[in-house]
Amino acid sequence: MGETKAVAAQPSQKVPHKSQLRLTLEGLKKDRLALASSVVVILIVGLTILAPWIAPGGYNVADPDLRLAPPLTPGHILGLDGQGRDILVRLLYGGRISLPIAAAPVLVSGLIGFFIGLLAGYSHGALNQIIMRIMDVFFAFPMVLLAIAIAGIMGPGMMNVMLSIAIVLVPYVARVAFAATMVIRDTEFVEAARAAGAGTLRILFREILPNIFSPILVYCTTLFGNMVIMAAGLSFLGLGIQPPVPDWGIMCSDGRSVLSIAPHVTAIPGLMILIVSLSLNLIGDGLRDALDPRLRNI
Repeated sequence: MGETKAVAAQPSQKVPHKSQLRLTLEGLKKDRLALASSVVVILIVGLTILAPWIAPGGYNVADPDLRLAPPLTPGHILGLDGQGRDILVRLLYGGRISLPIAAAPVLVSGLIGFFIGLLAGYSHGALNQIIMRIMDVFFAFPMVLLAIAIAGIMGPGMMNVMLSIAIVLVPYVARVAFAATMVIRDTEFVEAARAAGAGTLRILFREILPNIFSPILVYCTTLFGNMVIMAAGLSFLGLGIQPPVPDWGIMCSDGRSVLSIAPHVTAIPGLMILIVSLSLNLIGDGLRDALDPRLRNI
């Protein structure tokens, strides 16, 4: 009679569960451009926050004898503007204005547009048509021209600029949320929730909302970079922050009259706008890839 061999049962290895935040951070680490862009944005934001400690004298301290001095002037690494004010100092203080002006409207319009699109996408009747037709009215006007018109009506000022940008952004966020909700609302897990007796609010906030949050987050991140340009453009046209308060758009505008003899006065703040906008767009691209399960193992 043959000997029977006992086979020892091997304990099953459990795959550790990773949160969505951890998966996203791991995905961002693999994207070198997004990681480098994140470092750049964090560095710029940190320097703007520390501006009062870096330059305690303020942004209006001027040295008339060094008007339009070029970059690398001793004590003024980025040179001085037409009134003899340090451009680096004004860049740092200007970031304390330009970045919030771009970020606040994106956050506000993101929340409002998110819930408008969620409600319209889940509705099947007249409510769906009414909401989206109202949004279509805003799409009839180019975003920049509509923002200029609203800012011109309300007048210059930080709050008016943020409000005008937020108004024109709501339809765009709502459309993205609407399209994402339309895809999710008839899926099997949503139908199963309905069959189990779940109410409308529970389905919206427990089943649909978590599944459309990622595309909205990515879209708002890319909008942030574009709104840095738009906010600077409104200030450049005189519809935003008014002098002598520094703003990257105002700094570009201040250098127009001396562009031929001192191009750095306009070029440096313009380059800052480009760097921040490009970095935010690259972060948005990295978030899109990190939040897509199909691309995590590529």
